[in-house]
Amino acid sequence: MARLLVVEDEPDLRDLLVQRFEAAGHEVVPVATCAAALRTVEADGPPDAAVLDVDLPGRDGVDLLGDLRERHPALPALFITVLWSGELLARMKATGCPYLTKPFAARDLRAAVDDLLSGGNPPG
Repeated sequence: MARLLVVEDEPDLRDLLVQRFEAAGHEVVPVATCAAALRTVEADGPPDAAVLDVDLPGRDGVDLLGDLRERHPALPALFITVLWSGELLARMKATGCPYLTKPFAARDLRAAVDDLLSGGNPPG
C-alpha cells in the first residue's frame, strides 16, 4: 500500500489514525509537530501522501504543507481540522487539497485517503 505521514498533536487521535491506516495496509509515519514532520521527510524521503492536522502548535498544517511542497511539489495531502474561519478555509482550499472536519467517520477518512492516493485530488 502507501507510506503515509500523519501529523497530529493529539496523541489519542494520532494513535487512532495510525491504527486505521495500518489496518488498511498502509505504512504510517506518525509525528506530533511540524518540525518533526520536516525532519522525518528530510531523513527518510517523502511519503506517498500526508494527513495533516491544521491546528498544530507553533505553525499550522497549511504552512507545513507549503514547506513540504517546497521540497516535494507533488505531495498529496489531506487536512483534518475543527477550525472553520473564513481565512483558514480559503488557505486550505488554495492548496487544492481536500479536508475532513473533526469528528469524522472512519469510512469518510478511508474514502478520502483512497481518493488522495488514487490521484482523485491533485495538488493545488
